[in-house]
Amino acid sequence: MAKYSRIEVAQTMKENGMVPLFFHSDIELSKKVLKACYDGGSRLMEFTSRGDFAHEVFGALNKYALAELPGMILGVGSVTDAASASLYMSLGANFIVTPVFREDIAIACNRRKVLWSPGCGTLTEIARAEELGCEIVKLFPADTYGPEFIKAIKGPCPWTNIMPTGGVYPTKESLSSWLNAGATCVGLGSQLISKDILDQKDFDGLTAKVKQVLDIIKDIRK
Repeated sequence: MAKYSRIEVAQTMKENGMVPLFFHSDIELSKKVLKACYDGGSRLMEFTSRGDFAHEVFGALNKYALAELPGMILGVGSVTDAASASLYMSLGANFIVTPVFREDIAIACNRRKVLWSPGCGTLTEIARAEELGCEIVKLFPADTYGPEFIKAIKGPCPWTNIMPTGGVYPTKESLSSWLNAGATCVGLGSQLISKDILDQKDFDGLTAKVKQVLDIIKDIRK
């Protein structure tokens, strides 16, 4: 079961301001990616469920995080049905992120008090997700909507917490545009954990990059 409550996860997302996300089928490489992000200051990681036997990789990764990385909160992304959400929660997933909005996933996660962040693209979807207990909504694909969408949503619904994912870059310009528009945090995938970093196993470089992004976020929020 999850080690961290949905409130603890939501608070960490707000405080960190960034959720790294990635998938790789190699368990040992995945551990090194997780450690590099941890060393860079991140206390969150979204492991995207995008390959065969991904749940086996996640299970090993979460055991590693629990044993070796105090305070690291590991969750799962790209979940599209309640059965998959339940499988990952049985492996200790602390949060579930989805590219779509599905009520069956909401019910499964709420039953276990696990944070779920559904992909939404309209105010109606966002409002319905919040009625079902969603703490932080995922805006996906964010580059289709842009920062102005978040600014517009926050007008009538200032209580809404939004995490744009897809189209966010690890630069001051990009991060400023999203955070200043009202984003609670951002999701960063291949723009942060790039194919080159993975191919070259440049874990020191990844650590430095994560630290740089978190420092930029802190500076923007001053």
